[in-house]
Amino acid sequence: MSAALERGFYDRATVEVARAMLGTHLVHAGSTGERVGRIVETEAYIGPQDQASHSRRGVTPRTRIMFGPPGHAYIYLIYGRYHCMNVVTEAAGHGAAVLIRALEPVSNLDGRTNGPGLLCLAMDLDRRLNGEDLTGERLFLRAPPLPGRISIARGPRIGVDYAGAWARRHLRFYLRGNPFVSKG
Repeated sequence: MSAALERGFYDRATVEVARAMLGTHLVHAGSTGERVGRIVETEAYIGPQDQASHSRRGVTPRTRIMFGPPGHAYIYLIYGRYHCMNVVTEAAGHGAAVLIRALEPVSNLDGRTNGPGLLCLAMDLDRRLNGEDLTGERLFLRAPPLPGRISIARGPRIGVDYAGAWARRHLRFYLRGNPFVSKG
């Protein structure tokens, strides 16, 4: 199989990375073998000015990973039960990331993958992998074996109503018509 995407893939505008991640494969090479899912839905969190972003309050022990360098996993716990995985983007110090919202199972995935918490359960992702370098061999993104054409739709992000006007910005991207997208 192909290797991990290079750091340059992540070191660019967050919206560009969020769109480019669609169709790539998220791979977790763990103790039970390689788990693989095709990314079908993402959300861009473009920096401290974005009122829905964790980086809006600056660098904290929780968010320091978001501030770079690019190409690392930012994994955190929500509701005391579920983990969410983000991919850090842009130059170090910026505080931007892309949330992976849904996966289409490719191999070794049990359970639902149409939501950020559900996909982390299926992929066996938790805070032990927070800060993991995505250019390594344990957790990474790779190009699909047969890329093909995709149709990308966009809309407002989910669950960020507290962010005012930022909640209505179309920073959620998904593969049109894919049955694994969390919400159409």
